[in-house]
Amino acid sequence: MTDLPPNVQNSDNNDVAPLLQKLRQKQGTWVEWGIAIAQLQKLGYDPQAIFEATGFEPMQQNQVIVGAQVYNSIEKAGASQAVRSHYTTRGSDVLYELRLLTQDERAAAAELTFQQKLDVDEAREVAKAMKDFSRFRTLPEGFENHPGDAIAYQCWKLARQNSDLQERSRLIAKGLRFAHSQTARKQIEQLLTDFTVVPKRPAPLLPFYRLESEAELPRIIPVVGELPLTPKDLKAVPLVEEIEPFRLVKFAGEQAWVPLPGWQVLLSAEDPVVILCNSDRFPNQTQNLAESVLVVIDRQEREWDASSYFVVDNSGELEFQWFETAPEIPLLGKIIVIVRPKKILDENLTKDSWQIDE
Repeated sequence: MTDLPPNVQNSDNNDVAPLLQKLRQKQGTWVEWGIAIAQLQKLGYDPQAIFEATGFEPMQQNQVIVGAQVYNSIEKAGASQAVRSHYTTRGSDVLYELRLLTQDERAAAAELTFQQKLDVDEAREVAKAMKDFSRFRTLPEGFENHPGDAIAYQCWKLARQNSDLQERSRLIAKGLRFAHSQTARKQIEQLLTDFTVVPKRPAPLLPFYRLESEAELPRIIPVVGELPLTPKDLKAVPLVEEIEPFRLVKFAGEQAWVPLPGWQVLLSAEDPVVILCNSDRFPNQTQNLAESVLVVIDRQEREWDASSYFVVDNSGELEFQWFETAPEIPLLGKIIVIVRPKKILDENLTKDSWQIDE
């Protein structure tokens, strides 16, 4: 009998054992490994248990699962036999970088990465360029809807903003390397004689605030109701447990509330909502230390302005972006405040009022 981790023993060994053997002995292709790992996870096995049984680390599991999904989509989209044959035996890390693209975009990107023999970092750059390019309702003049032209456009744009001749030349050469259409090539070649620098609009500062005083951290207390009330009414109020660092409070059901000071920017918001995330999720963020932050979005503010950051839909996931020019994708709301948690040097000290008084 195949040895299984404790939380795998309860399953039908006839279903599990072949999958584990395939993974342990590296049988078949990496695409098959990704499918096998996905099947094990669907059966309820956590990544750590799979790692202990097969040697596939959790990060590698995620890579081959997602890579296999991308491979399946490029196969459905009609990728060439050469591309499919190439990525059957290698390149799970490259295909993983194409995960946020649509099925047709993935196939086109896979063709490009195969033809140009691109590595992981270059594949990531291709995916980003294609994603940005897909947001245009009307394509930039001279550039066609092709992965090569998408990268060429990014190079053309950056080259025009760069006054350093060496860096400008590098970007032009890169753009010419990837340009698919003759019109895109012509646009880039014009930069060889036109040295005009188009200033890049600097990204605005993110609206970070930090809670500094205890008065700015009010405590939420549940309300029983208005008299007359019964003992049953009193007992019906749930116990409130605060979740640090922002004293977020959850009640029965899916609702939750978080206390924030009455800053004017919040009072003026028409439809504010809160998103929890880490500070490293923002573009143009250079701080090394990531910390939990509250992001307040006004869903009513959906009109673009160059001095603000917005939340947008990125392939079904919310993403924060700043746009130098008016975007051609819907804006879901404007970031009005980002709140950092209050720094407390000694939390135990604040709980003892006699120590504070002294």
